[in-house]
Amino acid sequence: MKKSNTPPKRVLVKTWGCQMNVYDSERMSDILHPLGFEDTDNAEDADLVVLNTCHIREKAAEKIYSELGRLRKIKAERQANGLQTKIAVVGCVAQAEGAEILKRAPVVDLVLGPQSYHKLPEMLSGLETGGSDSARTVLATDFDVDEKFKQLPKKRVATGPTAFLTVQEGCDKFCTFCVVPYTRGAEHSRTTDEITAEARALVTSGVREITLLGQNVNAWAAAAPTGVDETWGLAQLLGHLSKIDGLDRLRYTTSHPRDMDAQLIAAHGSLPKLMPYLHLPVQSGSNRILQAMNRQHTIEEYFSKITDIRRTRPDIALSGDFIVGFPGETDQDFEDTLHCIREVGYASAYSFKYSPRPGTPGAGLDDQVPEPIKSERLQRLQALVWEQQLAFNQAQIGKMLPVLFERVGRHAGQLGGRSAYLQSVYVQAAPELIGQIVDVQIISASNNALSGQLVSA
Repeated sequence: MKKSNTPPKRVLVKTWGCQMNVYDSERMSDILHPLGFEDTDNAEDADLVVLNTCHIREKAAEKIYSELGRLRKIKAERQANGLQTKIAVVGCVAQAEGAEILKRAPVVDLVLGPQSYHKLPEMLSGLETGGSDSARTVLATDFDVDEKFKQLPKKRVATGPTAFLTVQEGCDKFCTFCVVPYTRGAEHSRTTDEITAEARALVTSGVREITLLGQNVNAWAAAAPTGVDETWGLAQLLGHLSKIDGLDRLRYTTSHPRDMDAQLIAAHGSLPKLMPYLHLPVQSGSNRILQAMNRQHTIEEYFSKITDIRRTRPDIALSGDFIVGFPGETDQDFEDTLHCIREVGYASAYSFKYSPRPGTPGAGLDDQVPEPIKSERLQRLQALVWEQQLAFNQAQIGKMLPVLFERVGRHAGQLGGRSAYLQSVYVQAAPELIGQIVDVQIISASNNALSGQLVSA
């Protein structure tokens, strides 16, 4: 058979934001590969550029428009050389901005919300053939999440020993600072059978650790596997997945304290494959601010959950999220947040200054906190968190930790991996150990990583 001289098409998928966006980008690659696209990291080589966007951070849309300005020049240069470049904006900014993106940035060919990216192949085809209904062919921002997962390819080929697996999308909590209910839609849980099939496919392709994803992952609820007449929650799903041979580690993120039920807490004590690490955002230590945020829990209820979790799994490492400078936050409210951090003791945490998100209730609240005060509070909070993170990491020195090696390190002969507590661990070791879980003795620690040496057999 005569070999085709047609060069392969190349796609650049650029990702901002959370782990779910990383998952979505991987699935878009799964969709595009059967169409003849190969991945590239270079926009100058790309026949298709996909910008998978996040709307959580301040000025997220402006960053995308700045990137589109750079791509406009590249697209023009390629066109002058007889090469076509299609540009698609996908994700939460696409959902929020919609047709405004097409109006403001004519360089964009397609706009797809996070629940519509499965339509990429037919929309690309529409561009090639020239559809009669341009609005239908270039803009898709529906919330048909169930349809999305039905249309995604069943086969997933892993690129390493760890993988994300989305099990739940959307949010019904409507925190006053958050855009997720407006960009991802209502809470939706994938079926147990669908999740199990994807997990098995990942393990078959070499994955040993899976992180289950959801905006409120512990709100997951769905029918049990075919043949079992009951409804399951996340605890039962984790127990079910832990029976898959070859799957050695399970994690999940992100959780809401209100949905952290007794069964899920108990799972941390009964499932050896469920790693001793939990990300449980609280956002503020002040009940007054929690109420203004519509978090639907009190700080006392949060502390009670932490106590139960630690009673069940004493060695668990906890992570959290904090927003400083929410409208109306007083010095005392902020001190309550610092008290929360001292009371819990976090192994790691994410912290941000409050920034109004257009369309959210928080954006219209009076008594916005001045920027200098927000900056000063964030600096103090992060100093405390970093102190706790360093102390937790240093407490591992001298211990033997099982490490799943994931990648080659930056230095010659070095491998990088993760401990059960999700810490980065670096060791001098042969690349043949990538994909294996090996005992490592920890010899030093910094805020961001551990260093260790292999334990001799």
